[in-house]
This record gives sequence, structure tokens and C-alpha cells, in this order.
Amino acid sequence: MPRFSVIVPAYEVQAYLSECLDSVLSQSYADLELIAVDDGSPDACGTIIDEYAGRDARVRPLHLTANQGLGPARNAGMAGATGDYLLFLDGDDTLTPHTLRAVADRISQTGDPDVLVFDYARTYGDGREVRNREAARLAERGPAPFRLVERPGLLRVLMVAWNKAYRRDFVEHGELVFPPGYYEDTPWTFPVLMSADTIATLDRVCVHYRQRHTGSILRTTSDRHFDVLDQYERVFAYVDTRPELDCWRPELFNKMVEHYATVFSRPDRLPRRSRPRFLRRARAHYRRYRVPAPRPSRRARVRHALVRFGLHRTYRTLLLVSAVRRRTRACAADRVRALRAAALRLHYRVQLRLPLREDDAVFADSGGTGGDPAALAEALHRHAPHIRTAWIAHPGQSCPGGTRPLRPGSAACWSALARSKYLISNGVFAPGVRKRPGQVFLQTGDTAPWTAPPGTGPASETRRPHTPAPWDYALSPGPHTAPPAERTQPDPCTTLVYGRPRNDVLQRATPADVTRLRTALGIPEGTVAILYAPARRDHPFTRRPVLDLERLARELGPRFVVLVRAGRAPVLWRREIPGVLDVSAHPSAAELCLASDALLTDGAPLMFDYAGLDRPIVVHAGDGFPDAPGEVARGEDEVIGLFVSGRWRDPGAAGPRAAFRERFCPLDDGRAAERIVRHVMLGRADGLPEVIPVVDRRPVPSAAARALAPPVTVPEPSGPVTDGR
Repeated sequence: MPRFSVIVPAYEVQAYLSECLDSVLSQSYADLELIAVDDGSPDACGTIIDEYAGRDARVRPLHLTANQGLGPARNAGMAGATGDYLLFLDGDDTLTPHTLRAVADRISQTGDPDVLVFDYARTYGDGREVRNREAARLAERGPAPFRLVERPGLLRVLMVAWNKAYRRDFVEHGELVFPPGYYEDTPWTFPVLMSADTIATLDRVCVHYRQRHTGSILRTTSDRHFDVLDQYERVFAYVDTRPELDCWRPELFNKMVEHYATVFSRPDRLPRRSRPRFLRRARAHYRRYRVPAPRPSRRARVRHALVRFGLHRTYRTLLLVSAVRRRTRACAADRVRALRAAALRLHYRVQLRLPLREDDAVFADSGGTGGDPAALAEALHRHAPHIRTAWIAHPGQSCPGGTRPLRPGSAACWSALARSKYLISNGVFAPGVRKRPGQVFLQTGDTAPWTAPPGTGPASETRRPHTPAPWDYALSPGPHTAPPAERTQPDPCTTLVYGRPRNDVLQRATPADVTRLRTALGIPEGTVAILYAPARRDHPFTRRPVLDLERLARELGPRFVVLVRAGRAPVLWRREIPGVLDVSAHPSAAELCLASDALLTDGAPLMFDYAGLDRPIVVHAGDGFPDAPGEVARGEDEVIGLFVSGRWRDPGAAGPRAAFRERFCPLDDGRAAERIVRHVMLGRADGLPEVIPVVDRRPVPSAAARALAPPVTVPEPSGPVTDGR
């Protein structure tokens, strides 16, 4: 008997079915059966299902002679299911990696509840992933399992069958089945949640709900949408037979009214000729099932009035008036913005004719993390304090200490861009910025050399200028990297091969700094902190960690803590994982590097910065990794084995790590920013600080390295001890 029976109905989804089935069969938790139901599909769904059944014994094909609809197809799959728990998945959706393991763990933790509710995210063709807006209702705080009356807010979560796991004995004992027709999830999910004695939640995105432009039932205009009326009749008939559920009538009534108003108001649901008839039936249901309930909100009152009185003409008029009002406001706002933009352009042209401020510098950071521009601003304060600095700060972005914040697009910002002598950025300043005679443009680029697998290249990590800018200088961390400004500049600019300014802090930090940072991050004393930094892939669908963080933390145990830095990727895993700290929003990558004891990555550019610390690096690469600076793990089990066995700090990796530092960190000695400031701002290209050789650098050791270091012994005196007199 398997732990899970995953039931997948398929009808005209041949373009998505393979991805759906793969997402189930590739789960790290393999104790499952996959019941794939060919619902009389006229396309190749049946053939695809048979091919998978021939390759994997866990796949049980089921072919229906004619199309019966989603509900009956699920019933057919349930009839042959043998798993402890049932899960449903539509043929065009997918499970996220490690979902079944997370579901199994949560079921065990909560004592095998009747129903486990988990989260989902909508996915779009352009790569966007939007998590459920009601995700907060799935928080795992408080006692579990529980009854619905203790957390009635679960009824606000999308009422579908595929965001839950159901104990099969509970389903069979309650004789729960799906009805035919559209909206079959309604008379299934309400009875399931209301009658369940034990419910638990899992605060984790487990399903990717594909948003299709065409082919979806809900986007098909037809009279089949009248089925929603029949489905709510079934729900209230179920409650009529169980008096103990009468307390849920007000909630069901409000959900019914909201659902009817949504179906009526969507232009892609009902044919125009059928709308009056639909509203007449909805009005009859309103009168039949109405019960005393709390006063609805203002918007809900409009929907209640629509269904209660059948005022479809009045409702359409209100919608038209509202649309006209929104359009009028939008046009007025567009006109105001256009006038403001014209005024700012005129202001900028006037400022370009005013004298240049020789001792002013403006910094901009397109990445929002400070990086090289912030390090150069700090170096200016130390080595050229007479130069005043300003920082173009976007909303929510902090400024380095000592810099004057400028709001992007403000008159003060345009004045600074027009009259400051030095303009420093790792991207672009703003469209329309011109370089006037005497100004010096410095582009940091935040570049990184690249040796990682395809799909994780620097195009996804480096902010490139959108249009060629008249850069005077471009930074390069070493002879192995050509800066973006040099590649995009029509005329050659001067390349400053002085190292990465952002890494100066890694060489100047002290043990006290490491202790302070670990305390601020909440890293328990005596634990090994692993900084997990997955590369940001070019395609948004791959922008998520590929390791099972829950399993990683569980297998490593309390001796380790994992710091997860996923960059700008959406964080879709459950936040409250013991032993895992999500530091994706932390503003300083350098501080995370200093606080950690080892780096775990699949090739992120952060690896080239981290190498300067001379700390262990473990590369997680399924296809291998050439010239790796440390141990290479080709799978999740190998990653766990490296850390559990202690091989992550094997002294044998010191040689490859030293070669990597020599190749990619030759100039990162802690004085890169000083060399740039002296060359560009102070005009002293000669007599710059000498580069400290790699072998002579002594970066601060990690907390774990200091704890494992042998104690310093004081030699015994050779002669008799005296009191010094």
C-alpha cells in the first residue's frame, strides 16, 4: 500500500501532460502511485499516459471510453486508489520539487489528519509566479490538527480539490464523490472541510497552477456555467442532511452570492443572451438560502444587491460609470506626469549650462545592494573627504553613511546629474542623461568571470547598460574579465584593473566583526553556518533553489544552520524551517560571507567574491564543474554527505582553492577602492598602493575555523622563575 495516490485526469492537455507527470514521478519521496486517467481525450493524452506506464511501474493508466468531465474522471481514479492519502492534480499543473516529502512530514507531525491544506502559486507564460493572496491563513502556528470551526478563515482559500491531501479512509467513510459538470470542486471542498474532524496546514507552495490563455474551462463562454447553480444546490442539500453543519450556512450563503456575482460579471463566462436567465435563477437561490449574517462590506453589498434584486442593467451601468471614472482619472494623471516630465527636462537643460561642481560626486546602484558604488563612496570619505557625495536612492533602498540621498526623478537629482563632476554607477543613471565637458563617468559593472554551467551566465547576474553611455572609466577585477562598459562603448574607455572594491571589507574585517554579524543574524553560537547561494537562472521558472532545504536541515542536524540567499528569485519554500534562515533580503552580501563558515552554491557569481576569504566552498553541480575551488557534489545526497562527514573542510581542497584565488582574486587585497579613488579623483595614477600577493593575505578566519584551531601553547621558561626584582 503506497503512502500517496496521485490522481491526474487528462483531457486535451497533451502539451502539458508530460511536464505534469514528470513533476510527480521525480519527487524525492517515491512511495506513491500515479493514477493517470485518460478522460476520452481526442488528442495524444492516452498515448502519453501509456508510454509513462511502460517506463515506470508506479504509473497506473486508466482509459475512459468517452469524455465524462473532470469530476467523474477523478471518481474513476479514486475507485482504484490504494494509497493512504489522495492527491489530485490537473493535467496542465505541476507539483513543486520535494512536495510529497514535505506533505508526508507534515502529516506525520500532525498525527495523520483527515485533510492537509497546502499552498499554491499561479504561473504565467511570461515566467511570473504569484503566490496565493490568502497564504497567511495556512500558517502553521497554533495547535494542529484542528477543526474548521477553530480556523474558519480556511474557507477563504481557493476552493479547489488540488491544494489538499485527503486521508482515503475519511473520504470513503464520508462517501465523498465529485459531481458532474463545471465547478465540481464546490460541492467537494465545502463538505470535506466542514465534516473533517482533523485538519492541518502546510505553509509551502506545493502546486504550480498554470494560467492558460486559451483552453481553460473557466475561460470558455457557454451556458455550462449555469452548472454553478446546481453545485450550490448540492452543497446546501448536503448541509440539510446534517443539522450539526447549520452553523456554516451564513458563510456558505456569502460565498454563493460572491461566486454568482463573479460568474455573471466576467465577460468570458456567460453568453449575453443568457445573462438575464442566470440572474433570475441566482435571485431565486438568494431568497431560498438567505440566512441572518453579519453586514457585508460596501463592495459585497453591491454584489448582494445585484443577486438579490436582479438589477443587471443597473449593475452594468454602475460598472460603466466606474470604468469611465477610472479612465478619466488615468488620463488626468497621465497629463500631470507629462507636464512634470517636460518641466524636469527643461530644468535639466538649464542646469547643464550652470558651472560644474568640481568637488561633487553622484552614485547610483541599479541592483539595490550597494556593491562597488557603496565601497567607492566609503573610500572617498576616507581618502578624499573634500568631495561631497550624493546617492540616488530608490524607495526602500538605504544610502551608505555620509552620502546625501536623492530621490530618482526629482529636480534635486537632475541638478546633481547635470552639475556633479563625478558620476559613478554599476548600471545606468536615467534615460536622457548627457555627459557634459569636464564630467567623469565611472562604470563599476559588478562583473564576474564565468565558468558555470549554461543557463546561469552573467547575463542573469550583471546589470548591463541599456544603451551605450559615454563612460570614461570602467572597472575590471582582473585581467580575466572585460567590463560591460568596454564591450558596449562605441569609443574605448579606460579600463581600471584594480580589483573589486566591494570585496575590500572581506580583507579588512576582524574576528569581532564576524562575531557581531553572526549575532545580528541570529546564528546560534557553536554552529556551522552554511551560506547557500543558488545561481539566478536566465528563465524565471528556474529561479528557485534546487535543494530540498527541509531535508538538508534535517539531515545535517542542530550542528549546522543554513543561510539561504536566493537573490531576486521568489522565495517559495516554507519560511519556518528549523535550522534554515532566509537571508535573501539582507542588503549586504559581504556581511553574509563574513558570517558564514562555508559557501554552498551551484555556480553563483558570489563564489568569486567568497573565494577571497579562503574559506571552504562546496559546488553543487549535477554535470560537474571545471576548475572548482573545492569539493564538488553531483547530487543532494553528496551535499549532505560532504557536510556530515566533515569533508567540506578537507585540507586537500586548499590547493584548488588557492589556484582559484590566484586566478580570479589576484587584486582583491582590501585596497582596490583606494587605488581607484587615487587614480580617478585625486589624479595620482603613479605611486598607487602595491598589491599584496595572494599568499601573503590573511583574511579573517570563520567562527568554525577559530573554534577548530589548536590552542596556542606558551613555552615553559628554561630557567628558574623569579619575581623580576
